Amino acid sequence: MRIIAGEHGGAQLYAPRGMDTRPTQDKVKESLFSIIQAYVPGAQVLDLFGGSGALALEALSRGADFAVVADRDREAVLCIRRNIEKLRLQEAARLYAADWRQALSQMKAEGRRFDLVFLDPPYRMPVLEECCAALADMELLETEAVLVLEHRLDAVPAPDGRFALWKERAYGDTAIHFFHYRGGAL
Repeated sequence: MRIIAGEHGGAQLYAPRGMDTRPTQDKVKESLFSIIQAYVPGAQVLDLFGGSGALALEALSRGADFAVVADRDREAVLCIRRNIEKLRLQEAARLYAADWRQALSQMKAEGRRFDLVFLDPPYRMPVLEECCAALADMELLETEAVLVLEHRLDAVPAPDGRFALWKERAYGDTAIHFFHYRGGAL
């Protein structure tokens, strides 16, 4: 696993061992970043189920201003920390070692808001709609924020009316849906 492009292009990343983390394949990562490339420079990024932190770190490499990565798995947290240190991105990245709900509560308390959000929970955790609603309810999203939802091909997410489907792509048994946050209440 590596950073594909930008300032840190080619850098190899550490990945958690075991079956709990499913790293986004390079070809999928390259495709999704070609779709969202206009939204990355200057962005405040959230990678809520970080795994290795590869998506957030790729965004930083491509010009995002700041990235927050959260994961509750101990092995994942160690890898994310090592990857941030390896790329010397301690000033541009913040790591939350917590469950996604706890992490979002901490982010709200700190007044964080995001332009670009990656949601790629473990496939056994069908929480995409719940995550989107929580992000909106807690006012953690900028209007027109882009959300990138990676999921099993047969588990199509359906966030509430505050989110508008923008694009969708399928890659083998994986699919990615891209949404814009429209803001406002339900």
